[in-house]
Amino acid sequence: MDATTPITIVARWLPADGAYEQVKAVIDELRPQSLAEPGCLGYQVFDSADAPRTILILEHYRDAQALEDHKQSPHYQALVVGRVLPLLAERKVEVLQARG
Repeated sequence: MDATTPITIVARWLPADGAYEQVKAVIDELRPQSLAEPGCLGYQVFDSADAPRTILILEHYRDAQALEDHKQSPHYQALVVGRVLPLLAERKVEVLQARG
């Protein structure tokens, strides 16, 4: 992975039964804090039209270091690692990097 190329993250979260609203509330806290990071270029949250309760998050970062800074940030550690991950039945994360 080229360290200077923009990174896009596609995260698919399936909250456990009964946890959907809790996860959405945490995302509402996380999104503005993530967007305030200098290396975050965008952060969009979607509900899947095809898979009920599935949340899709599209994140765009300036480069690999900006993504790493995001993952090490206090808000990511507290909100995602501390509060969201225990509420998920399934989690898939895909890291994309543009060509050329």
